[in-house]
Amino acid sequence: MIPKLNRFCRKLFWFFGVFAVFLQIHIYAPTGPLPEGRQENERMKKTIARILVCAAAALVAACGPSKTYQNINYMQDITEDTVLSMKSSEGILVQPKDMISIVVSHRDPELAAMFNLTNVSYQAGGETRNTGNYRLMGYSVDNHGDIDFPILGKLHVAGMNRWAVAQTVKDELESRNLLRDAVVSVEFMNFQVSVIGEVVRPGTYTVSGDKINILEALSLAGDMTIFGRRDNVTVTREENGKRHIYVLDLRNSAIYDSPAYYLRQNDIIYVTPNKVRAGQSTINENNFRSVSFWTSLSATALTVINLIITITKK
Repeated sequence: MIPKLNRFCRKLFWFFGVFAVFLQIHIYAPTGPLPEGRQENERMKKTIARILVCAAAALVAACGPSKTYQNINYMQDITEDTVLSMKSSEGILVQPKDMISIVVSHRDPELAAMFNLTNVSYQAGGETRNTGNYRLMGYSVDNHGDIDFPILGKLHVAGMNRWAVAQTVKDELESRNLLRDAVVSVEFMNFQVSVIGEVVRPGTYTVSGDKINILEALSLAGDMTIFGRRDNVTVTREENGKRHIYVLDLRNSAIYDSPAYYLRQNDIIYVTPNKVRAGQSTINENNFRSVSFWTSLSATALTVINLIITITKK
């Protein structure tokens, strides 16, 4: 609706300006010597025509192609009933220094209790998290990607999703004839992402579950402000001893294919400010960048120039 309105506005005032020029050239232009009184009338009519031209120019500038729609809206290339293929996501993978909870359930609670760390007030190398009625202990993944599991000892879990970790624990319990038909639940305890820059509520957010995408993370932060650049959102990710920086353009549906669309542990999202916000860092620079300021200045200058020309011809 907004682009159509702008196009209509431009066409209307272009017609208005052309019509004023036509009046000035073909109607008000004298074809021969005129009486003194008639010459004065012709000068006045030409002055009016020039003012109309200036007004048309100012209105065309004010109603020129607005970039608001282009700069603000997400997914501008998507039309009605668009169907996009989805990339499967298995969720985040366990990395060194992660904290994960592993709960073993069984029809015999006493047997399962030997393999759980719940309701323990202190555990060397572990951290606790309040979960309502009890404190849930977490397993710390060491630099080699291992955890120290009760009775089972060292288990390598790095590079696995939570479903694979649960299956590994269950297989170990059964293969050693320790516990059969157990139900193993695994959750991430320190899955966090940080959102900074031009968002309503910048900060670090804890994610429940094991999957979140860039749009959901921005939603947690209250969405981008009007000053955030939709075409320059960066995601900083550390993995395998390297820091990767991805640049996303949220105006294009190509973000769904980006490796940074689904976030991982400790990702940092930065929303770059636009020129208006950057201009506010200097005194009154935002006033000089406004469309209304330059439109008014241009209209005034053109009007003054035309008046000077008219006066000098008298």
